[in-house]
Amino acid sequence: MSVIKIKDLTKVYNGSQVPVHAVNGISLEIKQGEFAAVVGPSGSGKTTFLNMLGGLDDPTSGSIEIDNQLLSNLTSSQRIKFRLENIGFIFQAYNLIPVLTAKENVEFIMELQKVSKAERNKRSLELLEAVGIPDKANVRPNQLSGGQQQRVAVARALASKPKFILADEPTANLDSKSTETLLDIMERLNKEENITFIFSTHDARVVNKAHRIITIEDGLIKSDESRI
Repeated sequence: MSVIKIKDLTKVYNGSQVPVHAVNGISLEIKQGEFAAVVGPSGSGKTTFLNMLGGLDDPTSGSIEIDNQLLSNLTSSQRIKFRLENIGFIFQAYNLIPVLTAKENVEFIMELQKVSKAERNKRSLELLEAVGIPDKANVRPNQLSGGQQQRVAVARALASKPKFILADEPTANLDSKSTETLLDIMERLNKEENITFIFSTHDARVVNKAHRIITIEDGLIKSDESRI
């Protein structure tokens, strides 16, 4: 079953001199449970593409359909609710809230979902255990290493029980050991919980783990390779 259907997607930025075609007519489908990497050089359109998938940016033309829901048909408030219920985000810069502990960061999205305090407590501790840092629950981000902060970010992305997770260069600031550990965790969660992962990356370590590799150049799909 296709989770995401993308048709003739374009994004044009009207600069001061000439329009920039960041995404130039992409069509593809992504099925439930995929572990896919969108790859390409800097400026190829990867991040723009991912932002449109997550409803963080509007396409110039074309359509994105997620579980039979066209994103373009949603109002701003409906889109926020849709993201909250369906999409988990992992960013290169972690984007943790500095005044909150690791556990509180994981719980934050569940608070927005109106999850009970008891359930938030239970699930946040389970997720920190799942990503291998149960002992860091009461530690704030500035006391964590980069790898530990990114593990908190993964736990936070999973907290909302999303159908799929968008990860934009999630390993860019991590050393090799942290990267391997994080990728193993995400691959295990992909298999065990059937969560769809879509990475934007030019990290060979991520590409080597991916089950599908979608290569974008100049805003177009150059190749689409499945390894399963």
